[in-house]
Amino acid sequence: MPQQSKPRGSRVASTVRALVDLSIAAADGSYLGAEDELLIKLGVSRPTLRQAAKIVESDRMISVRRGLRGGFYAARPRAEDVIRAPARYLRLKGATIADIHAVTSLITQEVAVSAAACPDPALRGALADFRARIDDGQSPLDIVLSETALGRLLATMSGNPAAQLFVEIAYTFGLADDRVRFYDTPVDRDRARQLQRGLCDAVLAGDGDVARLMMQRRSAMVAEWLTAHRQAA
Repeated sequence: MPQQSKPRGSRVASTVRALVDLSIAAADGSYLGAEDELLIKLGVSRPTLRQAAKIVESDRMISVRRGLRGGFYAARPRAEDVIRAPARYLRLKGATIADIHAVTSLITQEVAVSAAACPDPALRGALADFRARIDDGQSPLDIVLSETALGRLLATMSGNPAAQLFVEIAYTFGLADDRVRFYDTPVDRDRARQLQRGLCDAVLAGDGDVARLMMQRRSAMVAEWLTAHRQAA
């Protein structure tokens, strides 16, 4: 019985996977080959390769260059591209800051615990520098930026790429929404700075339990503001 040929869609999909695998196996910016070379290597037709290349290029896993030194090159998606897409998706689905906070408040607790175990002297030094500058900013925007910087630093210290991604999505989502005003009063800002100090001190002391407690208190403070906003709306 003659073997049936695969549908064109499946050939494109398998070529997409092959191109992604080639890119991942190479360093960012490495030359993967000219179109004619990849046609032979992957055993596909020119239309199939070009269709697959468009998909992989849109995902920023390859770049296709024309002319002199043209061909296929390995690439990597930029962090902001990866983060903005789910943030936009969540907003289109009607997600609110309260929805994001309900999820990330659990993640950030684990981030704080993992950050307390971080042995990297450069990252610990960066946190100590942050701790020394907590009182520098006085405006609501200063505190927002300070909270964002601290969250990102702790996520990096956690060593967990998934946690870093979720934290970045949460901040990207939150910074784009100006309907909820945080740190609006001197009392709120002072409270935020006190919790920042406590969290930094716990992480620098390597005390995961206290770091978790400080993060829980930070989350509770934000939850209070979200509740007040919802009641006033």
